[in-house]
Amino acid sequence: MKKSLILMSILLLAIVSACSNNESAEDEPQFLDVQLSVNPNKAEPNETIVFEAKVTYGDEEVTDADEVKFEVWRAHDEDHETIVVEHAENGIYRLEKSFAEEGTYYMISHVTARSMHNMPKEEFVVGEPSEPEEETNSTIMDEEEQPNDEGENQ
Repeated sequence: MKKSLILMSILLLAIVSACSNNESAEDEPQFLDVQLSVNPNKAEPNETIVFEAKVTYGDEEVTDADEVKFEVWRAHDEDHETIVVEHAENGIYRLEKSFAEEGTYYMISHVTARSMHNMPKEEFVVGEPSEPEEETNSTIMDEEEQPNDEGENQ
């Protein structure tokens, strides 16, 4: 009788453990991932460049994003062009475009899906590069801007 009770307890414990492991795997949060690619990364004027955003949510390819837009501009230009892109295949949203003006350009893909938003950025060059835009990072300060012991800037 005692052996049967121990055996049933072990069996019950094994079943409960298996169920809780399955539940935790299902409850793991998934994230919207966007892999942006530019091909070629250096092109000649009027050469076609292919921009692709590979969109996944966990292991799932996202074929039904709420919105995918590509924002493109030449460095230091205030005019940004925004182009809505449709799903091409296997979670890939594609745009083919050429540029007549030489310089350094930027592309940001704005992807909204599964109640999340992701916007990776890539730099590319057409012909001769122009002066690139500076990356801004508010957490980096020059030595002159570092606070001294009294909390004042030097």
